[in-house]
Amino acid sequence: MLQILQSLKTGKVELAEVPAPAVAPGCLLIRTSVSLISAGTERMLIDFGRANWLDKARQQPDKVRQVLDKVRTDGLLPTVAAVRNKLDQPLALGYCNVGEVIAVGAGVAGFAVGDRVASNGKHAEIVTVPSLLCARIPDGVGDEEAAFTVVGAIALQGIRLAQPTLGEAFVVMGLGLIGLLTVQLLLANGCRVLGIDPDPGKLSRARALGADTVDVAAGEDPLAAAAIFSRDRGVDGVLLTLSTESAEPMHQAAQMCRQRGRIVLVGVTGLELSRADFYEKELNFQVSCSYGPGRYDPEYEDKGHDYPFGFVRWTEQRNFEAVLDMMAGGRIAPASLVSHRFDLAQCEEAYELIASRAASLGVVLRYPKEGLDAPRASLVRTISLRPAAVDSAAPVIALVGAGNYAGQVLAPALRATGARLKSITSAGGVSSVHVGRKHDFEEAGTDLTSVLQDAEIDAVVIATRHGAHARQVCAALRAGKHVFVEKPLALTLAELADIEVAYAAAEPTGRVLTVGFNRRFAPQVQRMKALLSTMNEPVSCVVTVNAGHIPEQHWTQDVDQGGGRIVGEACHFIDLLRFLVGHPIEGVQAVTLGKGAGRGAGDTVSVTLRFVDGSIGAVHYFANGSKAFPKERIEVFCGGRILQIDNFRRMSGWGWPGFKRLNLWRQDKGTQACVHAFLDAVRHGTGLPIPWEQMHEVARVSIEVAEAARA
Repeated sequence: MLQILQSLKTGKVELAEVPAPAVAPGCLLIRTSVSLISAGTERMLIDFGRANWLDKARQQPDKVRQVLDKVRTDGLLPTVAAVRNKLDQPLALGYCNVGEVIAVGAGVAGFAVGDRVASNGKHAEIVTVPSLLCARIPDGVGDEEAAFTVVGAIALQGIRLAQPTLGEAFVVMGLGLIGLLTVQLLLANGCRVLGIDPDPGKLSRARALGADTVDVAAGEDPLAAAAIFSRDRGVDGVLLTLSTESAEPMHQAAQMCRQRGRIVLVGVTGLELSRADFYEKELNFQVSCSYGPGRYDPEYEDKGHDYPFGFVRWTEQRNFEAVLDMMAGGRIAPASLVSHRFDLAQCEEAYELIASRAASLGVVLRYPKEGLDAPRASLVRTISLRPAAVDSAAPVIALVGAGNYAGQVLAPALRATGARLKSITSAGGVSSVHVGRKHDFEEAGTDLTSVLQDAEIDAVVIATRHGAHARQVCAALRAGKHVFVEKPLALTLAELADIEVAYAAAEPTGRVLTVGFNRRFAPQVQRMKALLSTMNEPVSCVVTVNAGHIPEQHWTQDVDQGGGRIVGEACHFIDLLRFLVGHPIEGVQAVTLGKGAGRGAGDTVSVTLRFVDGSIGAVHYFANGSKAFPKERIEVFCGGRILQIDNFRRMSGWGWPGFKRLNLWRQDKGTQACVHAFLDAVRHGTGLPIPWEQMHEVARVSIEVAEAARA
């Protein structure tokens, strides 16, 4: 299928071929008929992409601070590589989509195949969208009109926050798409409206809708006009639907308002607020968040947990429905806002129009109508990236997952082994195409089943979200594949038991299973292990991890998707101690700060391990520190000697004859060594890179610690 992508590095827009997504649980699969370019948002993205490095930095000062912190802790070259990788990722554009439902995901009610729906889907021939971000289109509303549903909901949410009543006087500053829809909705609500903009064409449209206007480009005074418009009483409210760095519109809005007037920011302005403006009039100021309640809430958007109707009357979806009802009743007429129409194949021309700032308003993209063969063509879930290799001696690899770690670390490590990189899959398809092209995979897709059924593929490397690992490991083992899975191996003891059964069945066939515990393979850790092997007494180990705070809304914090950070990342360090000590763990204790103890408290835990040989180890996994401080430190005390690894950049020794210091690269070298060990085992049948008993033990202990921390 075809999808519009944009490079954040260059700003270039392209119409790319990507594999079609599958319908996900809780989602609808939609074949697009039209979509609307949101000129303000999408122009901003293009401008950012076309800006030079210095201008990009100026636009994101908070990101610059993060980069400087990373330079101090990780070094310059790894930081530059991380920034380049981030900017190199393509961005899927669009959020105003109309189409026909062609599949309904598990758990979805109220929709059926064949329904016409408006959604916040991307500019793509096929999209999969959570059902609570979709709304059925009434029969009397055309597809082009319905494409304005999402931007209409943005306008409507701003109006709901302003709480207008019949007969009130409102000012709308900025008469772009959202501004003109705001004008229509306010007029439909029985309000008098004054529109302000420097564009004569937009002012003319506002007057045609029934609003009074102020032409600031012609020198008209908005404050004087607002005074006349409000009969010298001050307007009841102002909605700012413009985009500017200046704080002057906010200052003017405050001056226009009556005592206790309302100001709602729907767009973007400078926010250098004057206390006097707001104090003397007791003004109410609020920022509107996108389409309404539910926005950016993963429980609502991703998991489909709707808010109770009686308590949250207007959600994102219900705002969509309200806008569509207004269209059906003729109360708003978005078709009058269409200024340009382009076929999907002309999308680059459409975006040049947007970027040029030539006169435009509603720019609609029209998608090819389905013919006899088109449905099958657009639903293809695997596409070719390059001709297939003919080297039959090299192991044939499939990479499942194409996120940041897979693209930045795993794919380069796999490529360096000389293996044949045949297939890469991801849920949406865009990332698999991007990473696949960058690292010379033969094909990209969205269908794991076809990968597992491919007899050519010898080994599967799993780098998906943690909640999918156990299920995918079991499926790959049962399909006869060798498996490399990123940590964690499993999220629950039940999942671990399933893997145990699958591996027991696969082990006699020589199938290799390993977990991406890269710390034990890092050169510094290997040297530390070699030094410790000369000692014949128990050791004391301390691992301190300055993990940093991750918001609770992040997917890694979700019990089902990520399992939490203890099982998701702290398992690395439990495995590290298991490797260094070289003996089984016989006792575990864990202490956390507790959920109510401040920032990062729920992820801050001290784990104490006791080993059968008498050794002890502690993992201090802290999420309440500063990211400007180095992330990882490993210290080992044994026989009057000490070894220390500082953030995998420096290893030091005290009391060791012949050893004082070792400086090497970071643990990415460990990932490369881990991947090489896996493929060597696949090639030569040399056994597991990490013994099964240790993988199982570390997974079990990590799960138990995570459960104790949650309790």
